[in-house]
Amino acid sequence: MIKTLLFATATIFTVNAAHADDTFGVPVTAELIDGWQQADGTRVGAIRITLADGWKTYWRAPGDAGIPPHFTWDGSSNLAGVSVGWPTPEVFVQNGMRSVGYSNQVTLPLTFAAQKTGQPVDINLDLEIGVCKDICVPKTLSISGTLDSAETSPVPTIAAAMAERPYTAREAGARGVTCAISPSKDGLNITATMTLPATGGREHVVIEAGRPDVWVSEATSTRSGNTLTAQAEMIAGAGGAFALDRSAIRFTVLGSSHAVDLQGCVPG
Repeated sequence: MIKTLLFATATIFTVNAAHADDTFGVPVTAELIDGWQQADGTRVGAIRITLADGWKTYWRAPGDAGIPPHFTWDGSSNLAGVSVGWPTPEVFVQNGMRSVGYSNQVTLPLTFAAQKTGQPVDINLDLEIGVCKDICVPKTLSISGTLDSAETSPVPTIAAAMAERPYTAREAGARGVTCAISPSKDGLNITATMTLPATGGREHVVIEAGRPDVWVSEATSTRSGNTLTAQAEMIAGAGGAFALDRSAIRFTVLGSSHAVDLQGCVPG
């Protein structure tokens, strides 16, 4: 885990923070937070999204009823790449449908690779998200700012969000995942068997195919001791057959105590 240092400070860019107001008068805001530089030359920052009471937005795999976030970095300068960190999300069940996301406020940690290390990085981001209460509406938040902090110590706000990530397989005491894959009417059925201790309460398993063009249904799961079994269907957006890389399949187990992130599976 990252140790936070209380004397570290963060720069928050609010001049260009986006305000998206819908016809119901419910605002959503986003801010870019400048963080620190790492020893390898990358910069750590974050996007903080704040929603009005009762509203939510979605995780990277939002469930059947959600809208996945989409990041567009066009117009940024001295930017070679961005990695997004995802704090453990909540599970929402409404009208018999499950969605996965965040309510009130979430800070998404970001790691920026610069084309020229040691130089400022100018950020120009269009963040497309869905926000929901009684209905869901898409929003585009335009966020800009410059990452130029000379700080090398972690900033508490961002470090705390990093610490909220799901456990790794090793941290959770997991012993691997096997998966059986078979044809379905429209795509492929997957049955994943995970060996890991219970994560608390009713567990929800989210399966990601490792391909953005493949939709995965809401998984059903059962547990017996330290064995958790999840089943779902995968369907290609274009329909028809598709190749599947087992090592790219991702399983996130969301329990009331903690979450676990498991990467890849072997035939079983």
